Amino acid sequence: MIPRHLNSKLLQAARLFPVVSLTGPRQSGKTTLVRDVFKDHHYASLEMPDLRRFALEDPRGFLAQFDGPVILDEVQRVPDLFSYIQGLVDEHPDRTGRFILTGSHNFLLLQSISQSLAGRCAVLHLLPFSWAEISRRNSMPLEGLGKSLPGPCPRPEKGLFDVLFTGFYPAIHARDLPPQEWLAAYYQTYVERDVRTIVNVGDVEAFGRFVRLCAGRCGQVLNLSSLANDCGISHTTARRWLSVLEASFIITLLRPYHKNFGKRLIKSPKLYFLDTGLLCFVLQIRTPEELWHRSERGAVFESFVVSELLKNFVHRGERPALSFWRDAAGREVDVLVERGDEVTAVEVKSAMTVVSDLLRPLQSWRNLTGTPDAPCALIYGGDDAFRRSGVVVYPWWVL
Repeated sequence: MIPRHLNSKLLQAARLFPVVSLTGPRQSGKTTLVRDVFKDHHYASLEMPDLRRFALEDPRGFLAQFDGPVILDEVQRVPDLFSYIQGLVDEHPDRTGRFILTGSHNFLLLQSISQSLAGRCAVLHLLPFSWAEISRRNSMPLEGLGKSLPGPCPRPEKGLFDVLFTGFYPAIHARDLPPQEWLAAYYQTYVERDVRTIVNVGDVEAFGRFVRLCAGRCGQVLNLSSLANDCGISHTTARRWLSVLEASFIITLLRPYHKNFGKRLIKSPKLYFLDTGLLCFVLQIRTPEELWHRSERGAVFESFVVSELLKNFVHRGERPALSFWRDAAGREVDVLVERGDEVTAVEVKSAMTVVSDLLRPLQSWRNLTGTPDAPCALIYGGDDAFRRSGVVVYPWWVL
């Protein structure tokens, strides 16, 4: 089993809170993680029809059968359980780590927690493997991003485009499965089953077309009206379906940086897929070699960097502090990483050679903010780390 970076945070939360919830996309390894970390807990999966029926018909009796702490898997399948768990927790508020809850649908689970378990529950998220987890090392320390060169780190055996094409879902790596075959089944299950669990999508074919159009807009500023028109759906439906993709951890929306430096800013978010393998599948990229030649390779690489930075925060139990900056004149910084009062500007380029033009947006950012020594980083598709013009250049595989 590949160790997950969230382990220590999960244990810490269970020592502090009566309830710990763990959300994430289906097949991200939630069940494997909690059963490994909490070996002495009872376990019940509410995906099982008989257990789910028992919990629905007799929630008190269902919970009473456990004489110790318990893991309740896919607990959003029985929303009424949250109110009964609240009652049990309030009877003995000092019993920490009593209930470990997992779920695959973010807003269904979090809505129930906010209604019944606010203040009693730690909320954590588990995404698919990070590249650092696959490489069996710690993630890059974000406090040094844009300031210092990375420490010793072995170069990977696989090339960049093999890594992007394969993606990061644990099942593919644990069983060495052909990524496109596994992802095809995963996507089909998601569209035909999970989407209907989250929200009633009457036209599955239209929703599939919507997902493909989102993939084609990966790394771009989101124009929801254009997306809706191209898909043949209403603006309201497009917004609702986008929320479904975000709630089920298929996409993430990178919000624009909130500070105004005197120019009219772009206020719409940028759209990224959280797994590059799934993105390649939806884009109908069939091999790593094809990815190299496709025009979307830059967007796929940018999606990889954004998702790795996001995992760096999330798998330490922290709220992600990522944004982008762009004004109406077209000046742009791909990613801004905020840590307290400090902001690190990050440019992302899939090119394997660094030329001076790649550094220009970062120099513009320093001029714009009036901080000539502001930390700046370029993450690129090459293999060497170095400094150039005051910018720290990182190879993709140190993330």
